[in-house]
This record gives sequence, structure tokens and C-alpha cells, in this order.
Amino acid sequence: MASSQFLSGNYWRIPGRRLRQWWSNGGGSSKTIRIAAWAAGIICLLLVIAIVAGFFIDEPLRRRTEARLNSTLQGYTVTIGRLDFHPVGLSLDLEDVTIVQNDNPEPAVAHIPVLSASVNWRAILFGRVVADLQIDSPKIYINRKQARKEIDNKVPIKERGWQQALEEIYPLKINEFVISNGEITYVDEGPFRPLELTGVNLRAENIRNVRSGQGVYPSPVHVEAIVFGKGKALVDGKADFLAEPHVSFKTDLSLENIALDYFKPLIERHNFAVHKGTLSANGNMEYAANTKYINIGEIRVRDANAEYINRTADSAPETAAKKVDKVAKEYSDAPTLAVNVDKVYINGRLGFLNTARNPQYRIFWDPCEVQISNFSNQSEDGTMVGRLTGLFMGSGKTIINVTARPNKKGPDIDLRIAIEDTDMRSMNDLFRSYGNFDVVAGRFSFFSEISVRDGNMNGYVKPLFHEMDVYDQRQDKEKNVFRKLYEGAMGGLSWLFQNTPRDEVATTIQVSGKLSNPQTSTWDTIIGLIQNAFFKAILPGFERAASAPRKKS
Repeated sequence: MASSQFLSGNYWRIPGRRLRQWWSNGGGSSKTIRIAAWAAGIICLLLVIAIVAGFFIDEPLRRRTEARLNSTLQGYTVTIGRLDFHPVGLSLDLEDVTIVQNDNPEPAVAHIPVLSASVNWRAILFGRVVADLQIDSPKIYINRKQARKEIDNKVPIKERGWQQALEEIYPLKINEFVISNGEITYVDEGPFRPLELTGVNLRAENIRNVRSGQGVYPSPVHVEAIVFGKGKALVDGKADFLAEPHVSFKTDLSLENIALDYFKPLIERHNFAVHKGTLSANGNMEYAANTKYINIGEIRVRDANAEYINRTADSAPETAAKKVDKVAKEYSDAPTLAVNVDKVYINGRLGFLNTARNPQYRIFWDPCEVQISNFSNQSEDGTMVGRLTGLFMGSGKTIINVTARPNKKGPDIDLRIAIEDTDMRSMNDLFRSYGNFDVVAGRFSFFSEISVRDGNMNGYVKPLFHEMDVYDQRQDKEKNVFRKLYEGAMGGLSWLFQNTPRDEVATTIQVSGKLSNPQTSTWDTIIGLIQNAFFKAILPGFERAASAPRKKS
């Protein structure tokens, strides 16, 4: 049949007639059929050879891959249960993969049921030969010993061979990386619940920047997980995995309904205890060679029950701030890292437990609300404003207002504290610890205003005791005579200071002078001011209350 006839429009309009005409003109000759059969047979034979070859090559390839992985990794050993090579699609499956830490081999730190690597056929359209890597249902398990070993490792993580190990699995550079339905578990020492992330899904695309020209952050990245069974975490943004000197990224992040009591074993080592509460937060961050910032739109903690625990004799509340703020001071007004939090909201119960005293005591605000706005480590971002409202020891109406501006030369701070009509019986643990006495009646109030400018402090503290009754024979009948005499003396001391018409014990102490360390960070200074103004003004009794603040310089 002539080619012109085959290409003519009339021929295509009559498919049935076209087929019959092609067959009658020799298209269906026995010779043609034999050629087609031979071609099909050759293809089938090649497929069979490929399948058989793949079957016999799987085990040697498994051993080789396992050996190369272990020669690359530092401190870890990989075991591959099975390897399946698929010659037709040039893909590779690793099954039942386990990873153990050599120094702490039990339990295994990771188990991967299936790891698949294959050619990224879409990238071939752009003239690049790269790979896809997918990991299904991996389980990562880390205990405290294993985590400590990893933290103490002095070798930078980029030099520990993990990236090279992935490249040993498949000869092509990875362009798309996917993790589906992963689980991550951390188990601490002691009777604590494990920290669990489930439903972990990660997708990073265009890692080798195949589909786009040279630009900023060409690779979409998406991570989501369920945190501690109920909370949710989401990271959505873009990255440049080929950036120098390190990977760069720009992402949005979100945390929702994260249970804080799960962190108990971690934060107790830093003298904090969180018994309950949930955390939600949202914001964005960028990490690149010349730009590093964290912008948090809102942090919200609901139904908190948290306290700072003082365990050593010389560890007053400001010691906690020194530890927490070590990094904050380092990065205050630092051009390399900008941190800004628009809003912080906390409600619940906040307290301070001093176990270094005998007997120990606890003070708290319950209920309590804390609101902080415009928290930043950059002075150019303006003034931070904070406010605490609540009930001191469950009864004393409290308002604490603070404004602060970060400054490497010394923070500028204004602090105002007002506590009114606290039932003094709730403070007996405090009085027993410092003054070796207790009360059966009375109301406590406290007022203070302090300002700090250029390392100089100015202000006053004023404790107020109303209708205080220290000694009660019914309550104290089991105490020895010396104890009763002491508490009687304390009652007499209060009588000497009484303002008779108002039946109050009051004194105002002026506070002025230079900060002992004008380079102290903002939060360190604020907590130190509160500690000195409050504790030293009322403890262990009226005599120390009057003398201690005057000695401050």
C-alpha cells in the first residue's frame, strides 16, 4: 500500500476498511507475523534473564551494600535483612534494615521495614539523572544513654557519614526524599513517659535543583507529626540543600496542643518542674549564611502548673535566670541571630520551691496570668512589656508590671510590684524556714517600684503586715518553752512597729546604687530584682527586712 494512501484523510475515516485493506495488501503476511513473534520472544527472554540475574545478584549486592554502609558510618552498624534489585525499572528495595549504636547496641536505634531507591524519571526530561528515596514506616528509638553518646560526640554531624551512607545505597544523587508514617521515641531514665512522635511524614523535593534555575530556596519541604498522642507539629517551607557553608531554609512552623508534662524528665535537670499544661505556638524562621532569625507570632500555654526548684543553698531564683539567659546574653543585639516573639500568654499556677532550706517552703501564684508582648533580643525592636496578675498564695491580689529594653551595656527596666491582703497563714512554711516562727492570723501586702538605667538602680520596697498574730497557745501547746518565748518576742516586735490606728506593721526601704553586674541580661536582672526586693525585704523577720535591702549596692 502506497504511503500516500496510508496518510490520506479518507483512509483514517474508515478504520474497519483500513484494517482489511492493510491485511489484504500483505500487512498480515506470515513473514511479518514471524518477525513480530521473534521480537516478542527476544523481549520475553531478556526479561527472564533480567529477572534471573536479579535473583542471583540480590544477595551479593546486599552484602556489598551492607559492608559499604558500615565502612562509611562512624559509631553505628547497619544490618540489611533483604535486598531486591529490579533491573527493569532500575530500582532497589532494602527490607528489614536495623541500625544500632556500637557503644549502646540494645535496643536498636532504628528499624526500617522498607527503603526504596529508584531513578527519578521526571528529572530525565530536564537532562539530569538523579534518584528518589522513600522510607516507609521507620521507627527510631533513642534512650538517654544513646542520646548522651551522640551529644558528646565531637565529630561534626556532617562528617559522621550519614549522607555518604545514603549515597552508598544507590549510585545516583538523591533529588526527592520521602518518609511516610514514621515514629520517633525518646525514653529517659526513671519512671517517666516516653516522648513520642507518630505519623511523621516528610517530603523534600528538588533537592538537586533539577527543575528550576538558580534561585533562592528551590526545594519545597513539608514535615508533619502527631506529638505525644494529641498535639500536632507542622513545618512548611523551602530549602536550599546545596547552599554553602551549610543547608539553608525558610519555613513556617506551627505547634498545637503539645502536652508539657511529657518534658518533665528533660526540664527537671534545669531545676524546673512542669506538672501539666499545653503549648501552642506559630511563627516562621530563616536559617542561611547571612540571615538567621526566629519570629514567633504567639506562644500560648494553657492550664500550666509549673515551678522553679532551688536545690542548692547558694542557688536563689536568679541562678535559674543565669543558666537560662546564658545564650540570650550571647545573642543580645547580635547581628547573626534575631529573635522576636510578638505575644506570650500563660495561665495556670506558677511557683517557686526551695528544697535547700530546712524546712523547705513553696510560694506560688494561683490562679495566675502572664502576658508578654514584643519580646526581642534586638534593642531596635523597641520595648518589651510584661504583666502578671493573680493571687499570691491563693489569696493576695497581685499585679506585676515590667517594661524592658535589651542593651549590651545593661538593660533598661521599670518594675512595679503590688501584692495586697495575703492570708499570712499560707506563708507559715516561709516564716518557719527563715524566721523559725509561724502565725495564726494576719494579712500581708507588699509594694515596690524599681527602675534601672545604665547599670544604676533606684526605687523602694515596702512590706506591710496587718493584724498579725504570731503566738497562739492552742496552736503552740506542744512546743517547748524556748520556742514559745521566741514567738512571743516576734509578736512583741510587731507591736513595736505598729501603726496603732491602722493596726499595721510597715516599713519603707529605699533601694539605690549600681547593679553588681551591669552586663547581666534582661531576664536575669528582672528575676534578681524581684528576688531581692521581695525575699530580702520580708525574711527572716522585721530586723533583717529593714537591714538587708539597705546593704544592697
